[in-house]
Amino acid sequence: MAATRIAEPLPVFLELLGHSLRWRLVSALARSDRRAQELVALLGQPANLVSYHLKRLRQAQLVRQRHSAADHRAIYYSLNLPQMQALFVQTGQALHPALAEVPNPPKPEAQAAADRPEPPLARLLFLCTHNSARSQMAEAITRHISLGRVEVFSAGTEPTELHPLAIQVMEARGIPIRGQRAKPLDQFVGQPFDYIITTCDIAREVCPTFPGDPEQIHWSFPDPAAVEGTQARLKAFQTTATELTTRINYLLLLISVEHGKKLREGKTDPKRNGTEPKSS
Repeated sequence: MAATRIAEPLPVFLELLGHSLRWRLVSALARSDRRAQELVALLGQPANLVSYHLKRLRQAQLVRQRHSAADHRAIYYSLNLPQMQALFVQTGQALHPALAEVPNPPKPEAQAAADRPEPPLARLLFLCTHNSARSQMAEAITRHISLGRVEVFSAGTEPTELHPLAIQVMEARGIPIRGQRAKPLDQFVGQPFDYIITTCDIAREVCPTFPGDPEQIHWSFPDPAAVEGTQARLKAFQTTATELTTRINYLLLLISVEHGKKLREGKTDPKRNGTEPKSS
C-alpha cells in the first residue's frame, strides 16, 4: 500500500496571517493606506508592538511602506494585494492542486449589464493636489474598466492642467484623456459620493466632509511629475498607471460584490437620485 503523502510544514504565509494582530493589520489595510499612528489607534495596541508586526509583514512583502509627501516623518503602509493573491494560490497548491486553480474573478457588473440602462453601481471622486496626473489617470482608468457602470470624477485642491505625460501614457494604453481637464474640488463639495479616494498625501490632509458619509479611501502614490530626468519621469508615469490599474481592478470588484450584497438585502435605491456634477 502506498504511503499517504503528508503536506509540507505550515506555509510561512499562513503562519504570518494566523497571528491575530497581523491579521487585524492586513484587514485594516485592505481598503485604504494608513499611517502607523492610525493603525496604533485603530487596533488599540502599543506602537512598538504594531511596528514589530508591520516589519514582519514587510519582510514577507505583504505590506509596503512609503514616506508621506505631506509630512516626511510619517509613513504610509499599504497592502500588497497581488503578492497576497499569489501566496494564497501557492498555499492552496501546497495542500491540494485543485486549490491552486484560480477561478475567473467576478467581473464588474458593468460587463454583464453594459447594454442595460441601469443606475450606476457607485459614484467615485478621485482627489489629488493639482488634478494633473494621478487623479486624472485614475478617473480615466476607472471609466474605461467599468464600461461606464461607475460614475467617476476627479478634482484637485489646487488644480493646474493635465500633464502631457499623463496623456501620453494613457493613450499608449488605449485610453484617450485629452478631453479631460483639471477641476477644482469646490465644484464637487456638497455632492453625494459613495467613495472619496485621495491619490496623494497632501490632498488627504485637506479633504472636506461630503454629504452621506461616503467611504474615504487613501492611496499613497508619489507624484510622478516630481521625478527628475526625462526617461525616469516617463517610467514613473508608466508605473503609476500600472499600479492604479491594479488597485482600480480590485476596487471595482469590491464595489460589484458590495452592490450585489445590497441588492440581495434590498438596501439600494434603484433611482439613485444623486446630484449631478456641474458640466465641465
